[in-house]
Amino acid sequence: MTQPLLLGLLAILVAALFAASLLIGPAALGLVESLSALVAGGPEGDAVTLIMREVRLPRAVLGLLIGAALGLAGAAMQGFLRNPLAEPGLIGTSGSAALGAVIALQTGLAGAHVLALPGLALLGALISVALILAIAGPRGGSLTLILAGIAVSAFAGALTSLVLNLSPNPFAASEIVFWMLGSLTDRSMVHVWIAAPFILLGGLVLLGLGRGLDALTLGEDAAAALGVDLSRLRLWLIFGTAAMVGGATAVAGAIGFVGLVVPHILRPLVGARPSALLPASALGGAAMILAADIAVRIIAPDRDLKLGVLTALIGAPFFLHLIWRMRRQLA
Repeated sequence: MTQPLLLGLLAILVAALFAASLLIGPAALGLVESLSALVAGGPEGDAVTLIMREVRLPRAVLGLLIGAALGLAGAAMQGFLRNPLAEPGLIGTSGSAALGAVIALQTGLAGAHVLALPGLALLGALISVALILAIAGPRGGSLTLILAGIAVSAFAGALTSLVLNLSPNPFAASEIVFWMLGSLTDRSMVHVWIAAPFILLGGLVLLGLGRGLDALTLGEDAAAALGVDLSRLRLWLIFGTAAMVGGATAVAGAIGFVGLVVPHILRPLVGARPSALLPASALGGAAMILAADIAVRIIAPDRDLKLGVLTALIGAPFFLHLIWRMRRQLA
């Protein structure tokens, strides 16, 4: 399949799922009524307009942005590390962002100010970048980057567990646990404006790394011989991934497996070229999150099934299948 055809089909799929996300929900609204309220609006305080513009539209936009962020970051990480088992959380950004959000919830700052939770989550993501760069050093290789990311992620996870363990407030602990499951419920346009700049900036950075990632498939020595600055490539990869994953985690919590599953599904369709896989994975990730978010509304509309739980239920068996297949190929 040619790349333009694949991107076109994925774009159509994303557009269809985005429209479905706007039209599907517990409130039984008609198609014409929904579109009219979304486009033209209605009288001040009109319930349908509020539902479409303040509930469904932010949720659909965030699903699009967060899915694209996770899919694109996963493809970039797999291309840089030349490992189909790599995923965006490998560099510790999502765990550090989650720690920042947990601190905001535990201290009560999240309740006092709407920007406290995403703000501290983004601060956690920035701290993780600084730590990884300090640990890995300016010339550390792929293995050093992986080990630094694992160390930062483990430390952030340990601190998050410590906060939960010492929490004197059971209500705060419950809120923390549910937030960490990942969800797009009850998000507003404020969350969209918080996440969008980081995701869009990180996306531009990662999409610009296609040539370097293509050269890297030949090996680090060959890539360097072709004029690729590996230190600069790694630096931009870390910043781009951290911006996208940090922005996504700050507003939606931890949503896993998207960055692992989507690039692996699409890789055979693009001839295994990282530069072609990057935009395809962005669209594929957006489609997966939008579809999963629609599914949680249909499967358990009254129980608030968390988005991260559903993606894990889908992604974990796929991950095991991937490991099993690799094991058979090596046997």
